Amino acid sequence: MYAFSILRPLQSAITERGDKVAWFLEDPKRVGRYLRPHERQLKSVTEVKSWNPDAVFVPGNLVPDFFPGIKVELFHGFNARKRPDNQGHFRIRNFFDLYCTQGPDTTIPFQKLETKYGFFEVIETGWPKMDPLFWNSTLPLRTRAQKPVILLTSTFTPQLSAAPTLFDSVRRLTQKGTWKWLVHFHPKMDPKIVSAFKSIQGQDLEFVETDDLIPLLLAADIMVSDTSSIVSEFLLQIKPVVTYRNRMPGPHLIDIQHPGELEQAIQYGLTKPLHLISEIVKYVNHIHPYRDGCSSLRVLSAADSLIARGRKHLRPKPLNLWRRARMRKRLGYYRL
Repeated sequence: MYAFSILRPLQSAITERGDKVAWFLEDPKRVGRYLRPHERQLKSVTEVKSWNPDAVFVPGNLVPDFFPGIKVELFHGFNARKRPDNQGHFRIRNFFDLYCTQGPDTTIPFQKLETKYGFFEVIETGWPKMDPLFWNSTLPLRTRAQKPVILLTSTFTPQLSAAPTLFDSVRRLTQKGTWKWLVHFHPKMDPKIVSAFKSIQGQDLEFVETDDLIPLLLAADIMVSDTSSIVSEFLLQIKPVVTYRNRMPGPHLIDIQHPGELEQAIQYGLTKPLHLISEIVKYVNHIHPYRDGCSSLRVLSAADSLIARGRKHLRPKPLNLWRRARMRKRLGYYRL
């Protein structure tokens, strides 16, 4: 579901310049309902091959090698550093021709990998998903509440998720009526946790299910989260974030270790202390220095350049037989 908000700004940029876009969904039964009426869907590998795209843009780790066109990695989130070795975000799976990185935090490591492997290019473009965050005048903003608005998010990874641990504290704070809570979880979140938070909905807590988080980011004054990549998305607005036992906390976060610290941490964050704001600015300049809403255009420029030059200057990709076979099995396509 998260793919739609990442790719739609890019879709808009493509159509605005007169080119065509189509979607291929690996699991159409689950996510097909999120397609909009005007969006074209290619429903089979045969349709994709017949459509013959110049480029395939992917917000995930894998892409069918048998699809036509260059393969462009756009990433499904910022580097949340969920793993101690920090390798997950930088794992090369031998499918992509072009990596469009979000900022120096990801560009520098990927450029080292580009030199090492030689079968892909790395261009820093910024992240298309964030473009609408800077199109404020065209976004339907949520109605502002008289109270400060808190956006609660949480990773679905059980050992890192703050949601179950903070539930009682959030319920208690909701009953105080001091703040307005918006709650949004990843689609893979444990259904029991989702049900628990839905059960406490009321005047001061709303559980929101959406594939477009930008209005929620804009509406909130502060975020409460854990070790989730959405933390970085929120910080791009230079707004404070309270995290619960973040895997790699830094001075740009208000990190707490116990649920009982939550209320005081939120109160502190809402004052927007100058030193905290200064650290947030340093952090976001490292992960995503672009504030112009034009990352999609830079992605297209990078893709156009590689298409025009071809891939002869790149080294051959590894055979990648195991992953290629698995992809064919997933899509039921076994031709060469």
